[in-house]
Amino acid sequence: MINYQEQNIVVIGLGITGISCVDFFCARGARPRVIDTNFCPPKLNELPTDVEYWLGDFKEEWLLEATLIVISPGVALSHPALEAAAKNGVEIIGDIELFLREVTSPVIAITGSNGKSTVTQLVSQMATCAGWQVGVGGNIGKPALLLLQQYYQLYILELSSFQLEITKNLKVAVATILNISEDHMNRYPLGLQQYRAAKLKIYQQATVYVVNAEDPLTLPINYTNIAKKFLISFGAMTGAYHLGYNNGKRWLMKQEELLLNCDDMRIVGHHNEINALAALALADTVAIPRKACLIALRNFSGLAHRFELVLESNGIRWINDSKATNVGSTKAAINALKLEGTLHLLLGGDGKLANFSPLRSLVQGSHIQLYCFGQDRKQLADLRPNIATITQTLAQAMYIIGNKVRAGDVVLLSPACSSLDQFDNFKARGKAFRKLVLKVSSCKYYLPV
Repeated sequence: MINYQEQNIVVIGLGITGISCVDFFCARGARPRVIDTNFCPPKLNELPTDVEYWLGDFKEEWLLEATLIVISPGVALSHPALEAAAKNGVEIIGDIELFLREVTSPVIAITGSNGKSTVTQLVSQMATCAGWQVGVGGNIGKPALLLLQQYYQLYILELSSFQLEITKNLKVAVATILNISEDHMNRYPLGLQQYRAAKLKIYQQATVYVVNAEDPLTLPINYTNIAKKFLISFGAMTGAYHLGYNNGKRWLMKQEELLLNCDDMRIVGHHNEINALAALALADTVAIPRKACLIALRNFSGLAHRFELVLESNGIRWINDSKATNVGSTKAAINALKLEGTLHLLLGGDGKLANFSPLRSLVQGSHIQLYCFGQDRKQLADLRPNIATITQTLAQAMYIIGNKVRAGDVVLLSPACSSLDQFDNFKARGKAFRKLVLKVSSCKYYLPV
């Protein structure tokens, strides 16, 4: 255990992660100082009365005096005040680093542009089905430091690129990058390779690597020098864990072994079959019993706001994929659909400076109608100029759709953008969509075929 009592510690950010850091240090007899650039940070009322704080901007003299700065993931290391502190020799880390310094049980670390929450929850349910005590946190669920408050046999961390940037000690049992596609380009001005470099940090001290055999960007830089027993692969057609066919049915397979008929899973779509393969590979690495893994795969119904069927009525399916905050996720959602009629695709929000052109080939044809809303609606509408419907808000688009849908159609909210231009987060956007579905469908605006 590290003694923090003699250190001059500054915590930046007073949200749920920041307050977990403050509580962590206070429990170890240290009193950090706290900075938040907001004047009314969300957890200010939970701050102990003897902890000094500064609001509204960075207090640079505190940063330069510090021996340790702990920042929340949303704070960019490129801020001039932090760069000055780093040049002054101050150590700058995040809460995941603090967690990994303390933990003693095995850790599974999961990242990727898409699917990481689903895979994290799948592996968690596999372990739970086996009767294991499992702690899940990081970018999903609890802040990681709260997991230290009780004993777990296994920890599963979902990690974002932002969290990985500020983590040095990544001694985990197994690490995976599920996939890499363009995201957060507003945070990575040097482009995709800068974003990838942040993701690749997850492998630095992992015992075992689980890689996507069909996405070269997920491979460690030195993967050809890694012993095969430490490198496990998955993929649709290639990889140790892959999809195969038996008697005309698609199966999850390990090498030549049939594991589970894909029809037996409640989650649907090609992307979720790949997620299931990744989860099996991770579970096998830490020896979660196979029987428990298969039970979990049969029973797992997916996560809210992730390709979630909100309503199927009058032959129309309304699907909430609000978590699709980047182009890669929206591509996966479109490819997962089986269509009889028209796809009414809702795109919009803050694109984070992403390139939307990879969607262009997927949204052509008379069987797809585009509805573009929010901050980047005009750029999205350029995917099909003169055809896309442009609105200011999601609600406006939904009422237009309500007058057009027919039996056999699918209405899909898969925005390819962050929600922060008009909503607090993707969950709020998804909840708004659910409410609008109930309003629009109950009004029966659509005409019978």
